[in-house]
Parts: sequence; structure tokens; C-alpha cells
Amino acid sequence: MRIILGISAFYHDSAAALLEDDKIIAAAQEERFVRVKNTAVFPVESIKYCLSEAGLELDDLDAIVFYDKPLLKFERLLETYFEFAPKGFRSFMKAIPIWLREKLFFKNLIRSGLDSVGTYNKKKLNLLFSEHHISHAASAFYTSNFRTSAILTIDGVGEWSTTTLAYGDLNRITIHKELHFPHSVGLLYSSFTYFLGFKINCGEYKLMGLAPYGSIKSAQTQEYISNIRGTLVDIKSDGSIWLDQSYFNYATGLTMINQSRWERLFKVPMRDPDSEIKQHHCNLALAIQLVTEEIILKMAKEVKRLTGSSNLCLAGGVALNCVANGKLLRSKIFDNLFIQPASGDAGGCIGAALAAYYLHFDEKRIYDSKNVFSCFLGPEYSDKEVSNVNRKSKAISHHYENFDDIKKFVASKLIDGKVIGWFQGRMEFGPRALGNRSILASAANPSMQRILNLKIKYREGFRPFAPSVLIEDMQDFFELDTESPYMLIVAPISQDLRNVIPQDYDSFSLREKLNLNKSKFPSITHVDFSARVQSVKKEDNPRYWELLQELKRQSGSGIVINTSFNVRDEPIVCSPQDAYRCFMATEMDFLVINNFIYSKEEQLS
Repeated sequence: MRIILGISAFYHDSAAALLEDDKIIAAAQEERFVRVKNTAVFPVESIKYCLSEAGLELDDLDAIVFYDKPLLKFERLLETYFEFAPKGFRSFMKAIPIWLREKLFFKNLIRSGLDSVGTYNKKKLNLLFSEHHISHAASAFYTSNFRTSAILTIDGVGEWSTTTLAYGDLNRITIHKELHFPHSVGLLYSSFTYFLGFKINCGEYKLMGLAPYGSIKSAQTQEYISNIRGTLVDIKSDGSIWLDQSYFNYATGLTMINQSRWERLFKVPMRDPDSEIKQHHCNLALAIQLVTEEIILKMAKEVKRLTGSSNLCLAGGVALNCVANGKLLRSKIFDNLFIQPASGDAGGCIGAALAAYYLHFDEKRIYDSKNVFSCFLGPEYSDKEVSNVNRKSKAISHHYENFDDIKKFVASKLIDGKVIGWFQGRMEFGPRALGNRSILASAANPSMQRILNLKIKYREGFRPFAPSVLIEDMQDFFELDTESPYMLIVAPISQDLRNVIPQDYDSFSLREKLNLNKSKFPSITHVDFSARVQSVKKEDNPRYWELLQELKRQSGSGIVINTSFNVRDEPIVCSPQDAYRCFMATEMDFLVINNFIYSKEEQLS
């Protein structure tokens, strides 16, 4: 047996994953343990968890693999400063001492981190480094059920690459084309995230959620698209791009953009993070979303041309743009699409381990068309551990021996308009809660989007919510002809579920669009009549599937709002203690942990 530990760290979204031969035994993001969102620290707790899950120690490992090559990244840093000199001197003086003091000596940095995990034989340590985009490509292709596939990885930047077009064949990955820094789809999208007042590396999904509030018919939106395509970015027929660096500052500066030039180009000031969102912000978000989709579709056509494959694997942070994923799926460029659910840098730890297994150790890959990647790779907790939390927290709970009683109770409360924290089994790996660390609510309640945003999540009111739906019933609700188990595809709501809307709907303000009931399931229907869908199969998550079946039995519809179990700016909960703390800090009505049910009224009485 070959045992490999993959690590991503030091930039953002630190994580660890453990491989036993070709099986992923465990994976977790460090933020869930240390409770700091998107933390970049060495993933000590994640590694401890992975080793504990497998009953192993550091000396049992055949290799530890880091998800990119720091020396290549340092080379890019130096060459970039040299090319842009004398511009960027302040940034140079800030970055270089850190590299000289810490990051150039990455092996020592990793060894120091491992010292916090446990004792090990330093002479035995086999430390490997995978290229960043190979890690992304491996994380998608080797976890897919494709024997061969085109592979498209798109993110901000790795070492030099910002995009790769590749081909996977059994255990081999061949890169056909690369796009290099500073020209980057991910950094272009993040620049708009920054200009619109959201935090980069975690606010891009807010930008995506804001885009549908823009008006495609607006002359302002069309002008924004023209300015982006005509000034900021030159888009080639193969999807490669060239960014005018006089408008950007990320290559050598301390910010993403040249703010004054952007404000002159778009004729609006950069948005303050705490200021009101206005229509021109929505229109600008829509403009960059549409341009991004155009680029991705051209890249997809090019990798199709290069490989001739009917399958496509997607990874990299841009692969989390589920609106673009939905457009790509409906384009029918490829027959089959697989999106790595932990597509960002966190998922690089899985890819690094798999790349080492197949590419470094040259292990044979056994093709299995029935292989399904499970993202339930995090820790789970016994009833005894939950009871200990109850005792320490003085929590009042009711334990049920029979899960049938739990699902009947929860389904009835959802129908009554209650909000329920749902904590079951192993924690999901990746940014989406998929039924094990979720907050659940009625999709049919027209007030639920407002309630969840303001009283539970404490976040911006425009933010949409996603539905979980029984796979058997999915096409009754959505125009989607393939499963979507990881909540990474946006699809239109079925026409027969849509309400008639006013003819001047496109001219409505953000608030007016938000308050209009657009379908029979208004709280999961976005303003453009779409939703980010999670399809639920019994074999993937039996308890969650049973709950949706019970909800269907009681209400007629096996569909529910599923949002992540956290509040704004906090990571998704990991432990029962995290769940109970979040439950008590919000206006959730009930909490379910394993077979324990907690009522807010009882806690406060």
C-alpha cells in the first residue's frame, strides 16, 4: 500500500488530504478547525485529523506532496518585478524579505509545520512538490469517472500558469496549452470583485450572485461590456486573453487595480464595502460575468478541438463559477462534464497527492465508470461526543433512537416555516454544504430568503439561496438533464413553475426584483429564474435523501433550501460545539445533531 499526504498552504485556503493507494481516505480545510475563514496557515489540525482518521503517523507516509512549486513562483515574482521596474518598488520591498526569510526555504517551513503535528524521522521524510495547475488538473481528472478527458483549469495564478488546456488518459496528464501571468481570467474577475467592494479570494461568489440583478438591455451594461472587451481585455478566438496592465496593479503593486483609471473608464467610483449596492454595481457585475462566460466557452471549444474528447473535467477557482458552468453544460460542447467540488486551492491538496501517486510513482489507474467522487471526507462525531458537548454547554436536547421520528419531525417543522440547523455524518470537503453541515428551510416560503439573510446568515439581502432536490424529481423543477451533486451548476427553473411577471420587470430596481415572487418556490428562484441546484441521491447521502423523501410525502415536493451552516465571515461549522454555538448565536428554530434535536425555545426558557 502506498500512503500519500497532500498539502495546500501559505497563500489561502490551507488544507490536507490523505491517499491510501488510489482512495482518498480523508480531506479537510484548516479553516474549519481553527475557525478563521480562508486561513493560509500550515494545516496542522487538518493533517492531524487525516492521520487520525486512517490510524497512521507521519512516519507511515510514503510521501508528503505540496500543491505547487515555490521556487518557480519566486522566479515569476523576480522576473515580473524586473520586467515592470522601476514600477512596484514598494511591493518589491515588502514581498522579497518575506521570501528570503521564509518562503525560499520551503522545506524547512514544511518541516517546522510537521513538527507541530507530531514526531517523525526527518531523514525518512520524502517531500515532493507538484506544479499548481497539475494539482488542479489531477484533482479533477483522477476523481472523475472518465477513462479519458479534456481538462480545463482556470484560476488566478499558480507558478506562471493561469489557465491550462490538457488531456487525461488513464494515469497520464498532458498539457497542450497554457496561459501565463499576468494575463489571467481569475485575476480579471477578482479585480471586479475588488472594485465592487467585495473581498478577493472569497467575495467572487458575491459578485456572481449580484450579476443577475443587472439589466442586459441597459445601455449602461452594454457600454460596460464594450469597455471591458475593448480596453481591459483582448479576447482571442481560442479563449486566451491579453490584459492591459496599465489598468491593473496586482503584478507589482499592493492593490488589484489602478483605481483612478478604472473610475474614469466606467464613470463610477469604486464601491466602499459598507455602502449601498446600486443598479450600476449590478450592471457592472453582469458585464464581467458575461465576458467571463464568453472566455470560458471559447476555452472549452479550444480544448475540445485540441483533444477531440467528449468529456471535460474542470478545476481551479474559476470552476466554482456555477453560472458559467451551467452555460457550458447547456452549450453541449461536451457530452459529459465533471467539476471538482473543491476546485479552489484547498482542493489542490487532493490533486497533489493524486499527481504524486500516478505521475511520480507511475501507479496504474484502474478505470471504473461507476466511480463517484464523495466529498464527505471530513470528521464525524459519535453520540458520546455530542453528549459531552451537551453537558459542557448545558444544552437541552432530546435523543431519538429512530431516525424515522427525526425526519418526520424536521419535515413538519420545515413546512411550518421553521429554520433548522442540520448536522450529520462526515463534514463536506469544499466550499458547499451538501446536507451534512447545512441550514435548511422551506423553498416555498416567499419570506424565507429575507429571513435567512437577515436573521440567520447576517449577510447582504441580495444573496440567493440554493435548493437541494431529490434526483428522481429534479427535472420536474429545473431545466437540467444531468445530475448536480456538488451544487456547482446553475439551471433555469421549469417554465410551468414560473409566475407571470410585469412586462417592465427588467427595469425594476434590485429591491423590487428581490421582493417579487417569481415562482412557486420563490426563496430559491433567482431574479433571472435560475437556481444553483444540488441533486440528492440515496447512495450519496442516505439520511438527507430520506429527509427529502419525507418532506415530499408531507408537502408534495422533495425540495428544500440548503445553505451552509455558518454566519457571514465565518467558516462552515465542523464540530458539534461549533454547531451549537452558531445555533445559539442566530435565530434558528431547531438544531439536529446526529439523533439529537434541540429547540431554541427550550434553550432560552
